[in-house]
Amino acid sequence: MKMSSLMRSSRQETMAWVLATWFGSGCAPKAPGTVGSLCSLPLVLIGVWGGSFALLAVTAVLFLVGWWAVRVVLKTQACQDPGFVVIDETVGQSLTFVLVASFPISWYILVCGFILFRFFDIVKFWPASFFDRSVHGAFGVMMDDVIAGLYAAAVLYGISFL
Repeated sequence: MKMSSLMRSSRQETMAWVLATWFGSGCAPKAPGTVGSLCSLPLVLIGVWGGSFALLAVTAVLFLVGWWAVRVVLKTQACQDPGFVVIDETVGQSLTFVLVASFPISWYILVCGFILFRFFDIVKFWPASFFDRSVHGAFGVMMDDVIAGLYAAAVLYGISFL
């Protein structure tokens, strides 16, 4: 969607685009998924202050809001998973830190979590690959990153004891 079209869209469509691109971070010319994940870290740090349950609650709400936003955006796109949609990365990145949110978060854990999520998001081990290839629409877009976040969370939890 061009910026001029976005300016003429309804308030609901505009909000969906802002959220789906995670406040424009998905519009980065290179590696929008990585940029979107990086721009999700401030939310993660805020969520970590509340502990694991608070971060999980924020992530769940973000998943539902993201599902809605992606559904709205996909109505205007020919592609089933456009690169500029990065709210799914935001959800996966947040989920990565849920198991360690009750621990003190060091820079080491933050960097490891970021790298682990990007690794699992790119590689897409099953069942993430199933959601990526076989489940169309907003749910499929969101779920492959949820699975990547779960994998990253499990590994990060193990790393946090080292």
